[in-house]
Amino acid sequence: MDKKSEKFLFEYLNNASPTGYEASGQRIWIEYLKPYIDTWKSDNYGTVYGIINPDKEFRVIIEAHADEIGWRVNYINDKGLIYVIKNGGSDHLIAPSKRVNIQTDESGIIKGVFGWPAIHTRNSKENNKHPETDNIFIDVGAGSKDEVLKMGINVGNPITFVDNLEDLNGKYYVGRALDNRMGGFCIAEVARKLYENKIDLPFGLYIVNSVQEEVGLRGAQMITETIKPNAAVITDVSHDTSTPMIDKNTYGEIECGKGPELTYAPSVHNKLLSVVLNAAKQNNIPYQRSAASRSTGTDTDVFAYSNGGVPSALISLPLRYMHTTVEMAHKDDIEHVINLIYYTLLGIHPDMELKYI
Repeated sequence: MDKKSEKFLFEYLNNASPTGYEASGQRIWIEYLKPYIDTWKSDNYGTVYGIINPDKEFRVIIEAHADEIGWRVNYINDKGLIYVIKNGGSDHLIAPSKRVNIQTDESGIIKGVFGWPAIHTRNSKENNKHPETDNIFIDVGAGSKDEVLKMGINVGNPITFVDNLEDLNGKYYVGRALDNRMGGFCIAEVARKLYENKIDLPFGLYIVNSVQEEVGLRGAQMITETIKPNAAVITDVSHDTSTPMIDKNTYGEIECGKGPELTYAPSVHNKLLSVVLNAAKQNNIPYQRSAASRSTGTDTDVFAYSNGGVPSALISLPLRYMHTTVEMAHKDDIEHVINLIYYTLLGIHPDMELKYI
């Protein structure tokens, strides 16, 4: 990864973009993408997409989602302590002792912490409770509800953890929101690679950074009806099952550093998946296989079942410790995801037969 790419990666990943408040991250993303595309657009809820060859009738999407999990202010008590609800699939077990940013309407970012009673005081069964959504709380150093309100904090304000992206011993990137802004990084790098290699695609390419995936794939649901693609290649993250307490019998065998994960599922189109597999084999890109029973749980499901059925495939980045502040992705896997999407696009043609029968 060159210095330009890494600078963009750190700026993009370190920006807070919780579900419903993705705009600041989307601005960073599209500014990086602009030199490599012909035009760009956004929809009413903040999904942003760059377009190469906008006049071509055959339309292919490559997509990631831009939002990260977080919290929302739900209740402020008389002592000035803030109770929260989840914004996406946030993990209440990791919240105590974490620093947070509260995004206010007019006062900017207000700092706070998830407080938790000291271990010394939790000396009985009654007091030794585990973190739950209804008992974790944020302390902003205020002594009353009025003081909190004067800071500009109100019910509904979004909250994210403070942890930023770091290089971990030269092999991994670690931090919050790799799910799935690392995917947004990858598809932007694909656009850059197409531009720098002067690739003339025979179709329109839509590089899509969707919003609100973490609350039900909502951004993809909206944008697929707008673009009406002929094919879609989705990238998201998947679980590294080599870490403790994950049952391979249930979640399969996937490991960071061994290449992107390719999923077999009802929503994954077998013929489009064969294009991905051929791209991997012909370009010596390592990959791993997984199976999904009903749904992939990613935007792939939305694209596949939209517009009368859109051939869709899923290329996933193995990730350790998903939905924590120490999500880990192997640098080699990131490069392989970029290359696999790139070479997959080179194998797609408007006249290819994607119908099964």
